[in-house]
Amino acid sequence: MMGAYVIAGLVMLISFYVQWRLKKKFEEYSQVGLSNGMSGKEIAETMLRESGIYDVRVLSVEGRLTDHYNPKDKTVNLSADVFHGRSVAAAAVASHECGHAVQHATAYKWLQFRSQMVPFLSIASQYMQWVILAGIFLINTTAIPLAIGVALFAATTLFSFITLPVEYDASNRALAWIQKNRIVNEKEYIMSADALKWAARTYLIAAIGSLATLLYYVSLLMGRRD
Repeated sequence: MMGAYVIAGLVMLISFYVQWRLKKKFEEYSQVGLSNGMSGKEIAETMLRESGIYDVRVLSVEGRLTDHYNPKDKTVNLSADVFHGRSVAAAAVASHECGHAVQHATAYKWLQFRSQMVPFLSIASQYMQWVILAGIFLINTTAIPLAIGVALFAATTLFSFITLPVEYDASNRALAWIQKNRIVNEKEYIMSADALKWAARTYLIAAIGSLATLLYYVSLLMGRRD
């Protein structure tokens, strides 16, 4: 039991550190003006157009770091700072989200697999913690509820790991495009790569944390208590 708490604590501390670094990096690179003067919206629209994608809209959404691509309605949603921004950070984020749009348009297998899991997980997540909690209370009576809960949590863990190649690939597509099309100069490219690197690490830490939690639940199910 103590070992599980130590692992959970370490994952939490690393997660806080990565989130802090990500925030600092984006604050720093948001202050660096893009040499070509393009806004995030203009970069996104250009990348979509040059990728042969004409049915995806670029929209502005509220919040910070709320940027995402929605495959359901084919929209690249950019936070106001990115949508209107003309910074290195805006270029990195806008091109990354368009990387997801390119994945969708080219039937990237990991994105397809991830999208197929969303309907099931959106329902499972509403009940998963309650099932696991009931399973822990009833572990000495029956293992069925906990087994169901562990199976549901395993699906969410799988989802978090499938997300990794999706995010890394989107960043790679973004960086390749902004470099090839000279959206950024050499110095700005290095900054963009650094920003996206820290963004990707948040997904990596989340996946590791999910796996650690899953192993803890499995240990309870198997009756191995520290």
